[in-house]
Amino acid sequence: IRQKVIEIYQDNDGNYGYRRITLKLRDFLGAINHKRIQRIMQQLDLKGKCKQRKYRSYQGEVGKIAENVLQRDFHATAPNEKLVTDITEFKCAEGKLYLSPIKDLFNSE
Repeated sequence: IRQKVIEIYQDNDGNYGYRRITLKLRDFLGAINHKRIQRIMQQLDLKGKCKQRKYRSYQGEVGKIAENVLQRDFHATAPNEKLVTDITEFKCAEGKLYLSPIKDLFNSE
């Protein structure tokens, strides 16, 4: 059983925990208790990778809301007359990165 647990764990790049490994083992061996697989994995120091929680930035009404200067009139008659921007956050290995592009509504550049 130990060898089969190691094999399933390695075949799935360490993504499987004891529950999924138990389900896979039941295909080969029939009835087997999940606690037994959990104990074997603890003895072998095998830990399934945890899924990272999806980032949600919305926290409700927080901070100051900017005044609506454009009033949904997105047509500009000259360059640099109306500029809009937004902020996007990226999670990277080095930390958080922020992207804030500026768009001119006259020519969409």
